Amino acid sequence: MKLGKVEFCHFLQILALFLCLSGMNQAELSRSRSKPYFQSGRTRTKRSWVWNQFFVLEEYMGTDPLYVGKLHSDVDKGDGSIKYILSGEGASSIFIIDENTGDIHATKRLDREEQAYYTLRAQALDRLTNKPVEPESEFVIKIQDINDNEPKFLDGPYTAGVPEMSPVGTSVVQVTATDADDPTYGNSARVVYSILQGQPYFSVEPKTGVIKTALPNMDREAKDQYLLVIQAKDMVGQNGGLSGTTSVTVTLTDVNDNPPRFPRRSYQYNVPESLPVASVVARIKAADADVGPNAEMEYKIVDGDGLGVFKISVDKDTQEGIITIQKELDFEAKTSYTLRIEAANMHVDPRFLSLGPFSDMTTVKIIVEDVDEPPVFTSRLYSMVVSEAAKVGTIIGTVAAHDPDASNSPVRYSIDRNTDLERYFNIDANSGVITTAKSLDRETNAVHNITVLAMESQNPAQTGRGYVAITILDINDNAPEFAMEYETTVCENAQPGQVIQKISAIDKDDPPNGHQFYFSLTAEAANNHNFTLQDNKDNTATVLTRRNGFRRQEQSVFYLPIFIVDSGSPSLSSTNTLTIRVCDCDADGVAQTCNAEAYILPAGLSTGALIAILACVLTLLVLVLLIVTMRRRKKEPLIFDEERDIRENIVRYDDEGGGEEDTEAFDMAALRNLNIIRDTKTRRDVTPEIQFLSRPTFKSIPDNVIFREFIWERLKEADVDPCAPPYDSLQTYAFEGNGSVAESLSSLDSISSNSDQNYDYLSDWGPRFKRLADMYGTGPDCLYS
Repeated sequence: MKLGKVEFCHFLQILALFLCLSGMNQAELSRSRSKPYFQSGRTRTKRSWVWNQFFVLEEYMGTDPLYVGKLHSDVDKGDGSIKYILSGEGASSIFIIDENTGDIHATKRLDREEQAYYTLRAQALDRLTNKPVEPESEFVIKIQDINDNEPKFLDGPYTAGVPEMSPVGTSVVQVTATDADDPTYGNSARVVYSILQGQPYFSVEPKTGVIKTALPNMDREAKDQYLLVIQAKDMVGQNGGLSGTTSVTVTLTDVNDNPPRFPRRSYQYNVPESLPVASVVARIKAADADVGPNAEMEYKIVDGDGLGVFKISVDKDTQEGIITIQKELDFEAKTSYTLRIEAANMHVDPRFLSLGPFSDMTTVKIIVEDVDEPPVFTSRLYSMVVSEAAKVGTIIGTVAAHDPDASNSPVRYSIDRNTDLERYFNIDANSGVITTAKSLDRETNAVHNITVLAMESQNPAQTGRGYVAITILDINDNAPEFAMEYETTVCENAQPGQVIQKISAIDKDDPPNGHQFYFSLTAEAANNHNFTLQDNKDNTATVLTRRNGFRRQEQSVFYLPIFIVDSGSPSLSSTNTLTIRVCDCDADGVAQTCNAEAYILPAGLSTGALIAILACVLTLLVLVLLIVTMRRRKKEPLIFDEERDIRENIVRYDDEGGGEEDTEAFDMAALRNLNIIRDTKTRRDVTPEIQFLSRPTFKSIPDNVIFREFIWERLKEADVDPCAPPYDSLQTYAFEGNGSVAESLSSLDSISSNSDQNYDYLSDWGPRFKRLADMYGTGPDCLYS
C-alpha cells in the first residue's frame, strides 16, 4: 500500500509523537521512584511508586487496544504475588490494566474535544491477602490533540451594511471562526481568513477577519447588494489544514448623492372654473434616485401670477408636489395662470455638493375652462324688516341676481318653500320683489329665514341660492296677564293691612323701552270689605287684608278681580282673577288646613292612619284572590277514588270487546273479583241523601243470581248519586260470573236458543234499562223475536 506525501508526513509526525510520549512516561515513572511520600502516624519513608500523568493520542483508529503506560511497584518481585487494580474515570470501560504486569491500555477511540483528560487511581494489592502493599495513588491521562476539527463560523451567515461612496478600507463587519482543536498545542487551532467570492469590491484581514471595502465610489444606484464568501483555514493556512466557509451579505446604504430633477421643464393643466376651493389641480414630482430621508423634498412656488390663487404642498408618502386652489376661479376674470415651482432636497450632504445644486425648477401653466355657472346674488345675505301689522301684499324688499357667464341669461326668482312652509311670503319671478302673503305675528315667529332661488331662463338646472332674513317688528297687540298661577291663602287670624300676596305681570309684546304695568281692582271689587290692592310702581302689586276674623265655615274661598294695563300705544288691558283661600294657620302664620270639610273628619284619624287602613284592605284583597286562583288550579277529582273510573272506558255502544283475554281497553279485574267489600264512593262536591254504610260480601252462587246481584249493586250506586252526570253503565255487562267459560258477550250469542238465562227482570228496572230489556228479553215485543 502506497502513501502520499501528505499522508506519509502525518504518519511520521504521529509516530514521533508516540515514541516521545512513551519515553516521557517511562522516564517519569523511573524518576518518580526516588520521590518520598508521607504517611500519617509514621516516620517519613521512601515512596516505592509515584507518577504524574500519561499522554495518549486521540482518534486512534487501530484494531488493537492502544498502549497508554505501565505501572510497577518495587514490592513486585515478578513472582505474581502482586496484582494491580485501576479505578476512577473510564476505568474498565475505557482504560484497562493488566493486573499482573501493570500495563494500561485504551480500548475505545478517544476524542479530546469531548474530554481532554481522565483522572484515575491505581493501587497494588497482595494477591493472597488482597491487602494494599502500596498506598493508593492518583494520576492523569491527558488526550493529545490532533487536527481533526475544521474552523466553524458560529454566527454565520452574516449581514452587514456600508454607506455607498465609502473610501477604500472602510470597515464593514468582522467575522469570527472557532476551531475545537487545542489552541495550546501546534497549529491545529490557528486560523487565517481569506475571501473566496466578492473581489475586487471587498477584502478581509487574514488574522482578524475584518472585511473592508476594496474599491472606491461604489454606487448604490448601480448595485446595492453584494454576496461574499469568506474562508477560515487552520494550520495557519498551510496545506493539509482544514477549512470552513460562511457567507456575508453586504448592502450599500443610501447617501444623498443624487439631486432632484424634474422629468419635464414645463407642465400644462386644464381646470374648470367651477372647481371648489381646496380642490387638487395637479400633482408633479421631481425624480430622485435616492431613497428614504435622502429623497425627501419640499416644493414651493417661487414666481408667477398665481401666487395667491394656488398653493403647493408635499405628499409625505409619494414625495409629490400637490397644487391646490386657494381662491375661486373665474373664467370671465382670468383664463390662465403661470407658476414657477422649485423642488429641493430637505437633507443635503455637504460631501456631495460638488455634484451640483440639490434643487430643480419647472414651469406649470394652468388653463381655466369656462363652465355654465348658476346665477349669483349681489349679496350672500339680505336683511329685511316688516311690521307684524303689515297687510297682505306689503312690499318687504328686493333681491337681485345675475348670470355670471358671457351669455348673461335672464333670471327668474322663486322661494324655496321648504324654508317657508306656512307661505308667509311671495316673490315676483321677474323683479325679485318680496311681499307678504299672510298676516304676521311676531310672538309666533320673530325672524323668518327664507331661501330665494334664482334660475337661468335658458337653463333652469343652473340655480343659485340667496338667503334672506326677515325680522318682524312688534306692535302692542297682546294684553298683560298674571306672570304665573298664584295660590294665595289668608289666615283665619289675619290682621287688617296684612300682606297676603305679591303679584306681577307679563306681556308677550316687546316694546323698545320695556314694559310698564299698572294694577288696580275692578270697579265692582273696589269697595269690597275684605281685600285691597296696592300698585308698587315697579311692575308689581301687593294684595292686603282689610279686616280680621276670616272663618272657613262662613266662606272658604274669595275671588279678587284685578285690572292690569300696559304702557303701549294704544294701551291694552286685561282682568285677571286672584283666588284666595281661607286657611287655619299656626303661630308663625304657616297655613295648615285650607278645606272647610276638614271639620267633619274624626279627630282621632290622621291622613297617615287612613293610608295604613287602605293598604291593609288592599293586601287582604290580594291574598284572597291568590287563594281562589290556587284552589281553582289544584281542584281535585269529584270521586274519592284513586283509580280511574271504569265507566270512562266506554266509547261506543256497539263495542263488543275481545273477550276475557282483552285487557287493554277494560279493567276486567274489577268485574271478576266480586268477593271483596266495595266501598261506597262519595262525591266531594255534594252530600248524598242516602249512603250505604257497608256492602255485603258476594258468595259463590249460581251465575244468573250473581249477575242479577251485580246489576242491582250498580243500579243502587247510580240511584244514590242524583247529582252525578248521567254516565253510561254499559261497561258493567262484560261480567260473566265466577268461573265462566263463555268466550264472548256478543248479543248474537246472548239471544240464541241455547241460552238458559232469563233477563225479563230488566224491564222492571225502569226506562234506563229499557234498551237492554228489549235486546235480551224474551217477551212478545222483543226486537229480535
